[in-house]
Amino acid sequence: MALALNLLPCSSMASITTTSTKTTITEPMRRRTSLFKVSASSDQSDKRRKDDKPAFNPFGFVTDNPSSRNAIQLEETPAEDGNVGQMLYRIEDKGKDYGSFIKSGKFRWFVRETGSSWSRRGTIVFLHGAPTQSYSYRVVMAQMADAGFHCFAPDWIGFGFSDKPQPGYGFNYTESEFHEEFDKLIEVLGIKSPFFLVVQGFLVGSYGLTWTLKNPSKISKLAILNSPLTSASPVPGLFQKLRIPLYGEFTCQNAVMAERFIEAGSAYVLKLEKADVYRLPYLASSGPGFALLEAARKADFKDISSRIATGFSAGRWDKPILIGWGVSDKYLPRSEAEEFQKGNPDAVKVNLIEGAGHMPQEDWPEKVVDALRAFL
Repeated sequence: MALALNLLPCSSMASITTTSTKTTITEPMRRRTSLFKVSASSDQSDKRRKDDKPAFNPFGFVTDNPSSRNAIQLEETPAEDGNVGQMLYRIEDKGKDYGSFIKSGKFRWFVRETGSSWSRRGTIVFLHGAPTQSYSYRVVMAQMADAGFHCFAPDWIGFGFSDKPQPGYGFNYTESEFHEEFDKLIEVLGIKSPFFLVVQGFLVGSYGLTWTLKNPSKISKLAILNSPLTSASPVPGLFQKLRIPLYGEFTCQNAVMAERFIEAGSAYVLKLEKADVYRLPYLASSGPGFALLEAARKADFKDISSRIATGFSAGRWDKPILIGWGVSDKYLPRSEAEEFQKGNPDAVKVNLIEGAGHMPQEDWPEKVVDALRAFL
């Protein structure tokens, strides 16, 4: 069961009047939040009025930025907006741009597609990282289709709008299982090798890179947007929290987790209509949170990054690689891209994307498109 946080305005909450001997409950009052406000007795009211402030908000960690406040704060009439059911009704049809559901093996993937099989410049597959979804590529893949490419961007199993099987029931969220299901999807989609691959982000994004190392013949060129690339790559706090027993179970059910992760890695705050899409899977069910929890606990982040650094080094990899790096990334320093390039300077080209953070495709899609068009 999802542990949904839902702050409802309280239509029957009472104000509290404090006297020297007792506390009494007075007439009901309506407020926007459920925090109590204490008023002084008549002989001290003038003195205390200037100090009257809302009490400590224990849910401040999800209400201290504009997009998150819009997610959970309410209008005066609760039936019109604000509870989880109303939010789902408001946003349930958002975010499926260019997408459809594709049955592959035992699971149903949500896959975005632009262009056509007749596109003259080849096929590009875009892979997202955790805890986000393929929605982040919507602008990039639309513009790359206009440039003559056939583009696919799937939501990984457990993420976005794809199936989210319960761990232990046909899918355990291990690296090898993600690889196996991705192989099946490529076959179902009829993607012919070699194709172009674009990868971004942590965890499942990294699995896109380890899949590439196992299947070099299927790739003609590889583009990497901000991803952990060295053995010293830092692990964001979100994934560290998910690995803590009990605390991880609570963290994974934060409905605004994905948007907060995106905003924390960038200099920008998401517009409400974009934040709606990133939070929608986590509002709809507990499945995405527990999928992320399981994947994070199964992953050995340091080992994965070390294999990536070694596998793409000189003498092991000779196909062209573009590193499109948002220089304002708050999770991964610019040195990640520079160190990775030093390991294979003949194959790796670095394109620094000024003004973009951890997800360049969301922050500055036009600059990502320019870099990809020049590279591919």
